[in-house]
Amino acid sequence: MTVLLDTHALVWWFNEPAKLSRRASTIMGNSSNTILISAAVAWEMAIKVNLGKLDALALITSLEQQIRREGFADLPISLEQATLAGLLALHHRDPFDRLLVAQAQNMNIPILSADAALDLYGVERLW
Repeated sequence: MTVLLDTHALVWWFNEPAKLSRRASTIMGNSSNTILISAAVAWEMAIKVNLGKLDALALITSLEQQIRREGFADLPISLEQATLAGLLALHHRDPFDRLLVAQAQNMNIPILSADAALDLYGVERLW
């Protein structure tokens, strides 16, 4: 299975694993799954760390090494995905979440997220 992680799922995996659902932990911990980390997730985390809204400086400064150690893969943002994100309805006000939705739609893969607002986009959400 290939899944795209929402930002909170990645942060919780590293910093607060008890916040993950049992299903999310199982999916993320299964080495036969492909766990994708969007460049949007790194960007969102860095902004929140810089604004003091997320206490994860150590994680963000070593994110590439951390995701590789876990066996996760990074996912760049294509022009097509960026355009799709910009054209999505504003059901969700967070532009990072809309970008993740666009990537999931474009690649026809589910998002691993606790955020039920993503359901408004018709994307498959696992939690």
